[in-house]
This record gives sequence, C-alpha cells and structure tokens, in this order.
Amino acid sequence: MAESTAVEDSRRSAARIVVAALVLAVPVVKLAWTLGGGSAAREALYAMGPSNIMEVAIDLFLAEPLLAASLAVVVSHMSYSYFSARGGAQRHLRSPVPLAVGSAMVVPVAVGVVVGAINGPVWGTATCALAALLRLTVFLEYRTGRRSPESGKRTGEAVGSLWQGVADAGRIAALALTVIVLPLVAFGVAVNGHSWTTVMFCDVDTGSGTERARVIELGRQGHGITAWSLDDHQVVVGENCLLDEDEVIRPPLWRSG
Repeated sequence: MAESTAVEDSRRSAARIVVAALVLAVPVVKLAWTLGGGSAAREALYAMGPSNIMEVAIDLFLAEPLLAASLAVVVSHMSYSYFSARGGAQRHLRSPVPLAVGSAMVVPVAVGVVVGAINGPVWGTATCALAALLRLTVFLEYRTGRRSPESGKRTGEAVGSLWQGVADAGRIAALALTVIVLPLVAFGVAVNGHSWTTVMFCDVDTGSGTERARVIELGRQGHGITAWSLDDHQVVVGENCLLDEDEVIRPPLWRSG
C-alpha cells in the first residue's frame, strides 16, 4: 500500500508539473516558431514586455478550441481531485448522492459554458460532458472504496465490482489526458504556423518612407500599434491598420520539411 501511495503521489505531481510547464513553455514556442526563431521571439517579447507572455497563453487558449477544451477538462478534474483529497470527499460521502453529484457538476457546466461561448455549442457541450464524466469517476473512487476519504490515497484493494473498474478506468483516462493528450495538443498548436493574435495590414515607417506591410499586433500604442513586420522581420509601429482575416503566417512544423 505504501508503494501504491508513493506512485499515486508521483502521478499527481507529474500532472501538476505538466500543466504548469505547458502554460509557461507553449507561448514561447509559439512565438519562436511563428516568427521564425529565438531571436525574433526575444525581440517580440521585449516589445510586448515579458509580463505579457501570459496574454499570449490566453490568446492561444481562446483561439484554439481543442486546446481550450483539453485544458478546461484537465483543470476541472485536477481541482476536484485536489479538494476531494483534502476533505471534500468526506463531505460528499455524508451528503445525499444527488446533492453530492450536483455540486460536483458545477465546474464542468461552468467550463462548458465558457468554452461554448467562445468556440461554439458543440465544443462547449463536449467539454462539459467529458469534464463531468471524469469528475464522476473521482466520485466513484471514494464511493466504491478505491480511495480513502480521510487521506485521499488509494486503498490498494483489488477491483471487486464493475463500478470500481469504471473508477479505475476514469483515473487512467484522466492521467493520459493530462500527461499525453494535452501536451501533444499544446505542442501542435504552438507549431501550427497560425498567429496567436490579430494580423493586420498597416502603414509602417521603414526609415526610407512609409510602406504598407503585413504585421502581427503586439500591443496598442497611441493611434497605432506596436507590431512585428512579416516583411522586414522586426518590431515596427503601424498606423491606419486594416484587419487581415488570414491568420496563417507560415506552414506548420509537420509540413515545413
């Protein structure tokens, strides 16, 4: 049982580390690949301000429905697992089943509404359903005795019923989603060649006159914008800008060979 507990603790730590690493690394990888290299990413970061790296992460999660849905489901599951292991499970076990299940469904409904409002009802419904399903498997782990409500640790007992098997399957699915699916989706989004933010055509001062250039917006500045010029590969100030509906900047990594 001690070995099982140690393994479970390491899995939880790995899941938290994966999510934190993705939030920090994916925006930087996105900048480097989209703009064409590390030096370009650094220059763009200096122009935006390093503190704005989280804005890149937020833009990615808002613009990419699969990434938004995957992250929402993982966060929903991790939060429920965390609080269940720290007293929440004991409260739920003392409550009527409909009330306990209903309270567990609040966050899945909320993340489903958020994802659906941004990416459409299909994505919202799918996110809500998967988040709810994984939360229910955590609920089953405690109800069927697979976890101790006092400690939140797995009891180490052999699977003895269908519902215990369902609970174990949900735990494995949640772990796979966190440490395999989410990183793959995030990396794919980071190197898909699409801009993370608005692409525009602006008047840009090149030093020898004003030219029309295609740029990626980095920030607002007075009546214009601070931007990355896709023609000159440098930070510029753009004015009289018009939106470009095409967000493709370069081919994705898997087509760049």
